[in-house]
Amino acid sequence: MSRERARRVTLPPAQETIEKVKKVVDEGNFYGAQQMYKSLGARYSSANRYLEALDIFHSGACIQLANGQVTCGTELAVMFVETLVKGKIPYDDDTLDRIRQIYKKFPRISVPQNLDLADDVDMQQLSETLGAAKTRAEGCSSFLRAALKWSTEFGGQRNGSPEMHDMLADYLYTESPELEMSKMLYHFVRGKNPKKFASTLVNFMGKCYPGEDDLAVARAVLMYLALGNLRDANVLMDEIKKQVQSQGVNLPRSELMQFINYLLETLQRDALPLFNMLRDRYRQCISRDQLFNELLDDVGEKFYGVRRRNPMPGGMFGEIFKMMAGE
Repeated sequence: MSRERARRVTLPPAQETIEKVKKVVDEGNFYGAQQMYKSLGARYSSANRYLEALDIFHSGACIQLANGQVTCGTELAVMFVETLVKGKIPYDDDTLDRIRQIYKKFPRISVPQNLDLADDVDMQQLSETLGAAKTRAEGCSSFLRAALKWSTEFGGQRNGSPEMHDMLADYLYTESPELEMSKMLYHFVRGKNPKKFASTLVNFMGKCYPGEDDLAVARAVLMYLALGNLRDANVLMDEIKKQVQSQGVNLPRSELMQFINYLLETLQRDALPLFNMLRDRYRQCISRDQLFNELLDDVGEKFYGVRRRNPMPGGMFGEIFKMMAGE
């Protein structure tokens, strides 16, 4: 019998291993449990028993995260995805559910309120809370970015699983101590929940600086359109209008918002001259964000077949999106 085959035979069922390590966790020995999860999961993977390795890494990630061990849980979550890749496991709803289960275990902890910023103890508490929040956001991001790459390579949609994009966008907005709108927008427009996206934007509009609200809405709409997604761009705008009415938030009445509304109407018909006229008429407000003209060039190409004047290898918009996502 070969050494490889003997190694397969000596490994017990994964559930026995999971229960064994769980006892170590229950004793509070998180570090010892982490080493066991990693080494035992790797043994199953090396023996080509990928499904059992996945069970171990999934269980370990969920348990460690549930106990607030974010760094340990993240490491096992990433190993779960690495095993999906190594085992060439195809994308399906069951595996998506397991990824969602891990995602939901990432802690969500609010920042302490009513702190005295002149008090050293309160400032220390705030600093520690923000540091922990950054660790959580970075951990969840690294896990979901790896999962998105796997979904792209093994049967998911070309841009990756829309459900995972929605998960990452939501976590970045609600949990990251440093709001990075570009990354949040990048993932929401590749998701499948424009109504949730609208809720997030309305929430942002209620607490952002003057002049940032219409820019955020315009970026979101144009990024949808640059992907050729007129349907969700319209759903987003309709939902924003509904929600601002019900929540008492003011929808900006700027030239930029006028342009966006006219643009959405124009793209529903074969009207390239009108599209060009709008770009010319509203060029001053379009120039408020250097990204807008790049996005509009992609919109023209998607809807009217207008080739970019200076096409970049691979498409400039694709490169910009990668930078936005932090890839």
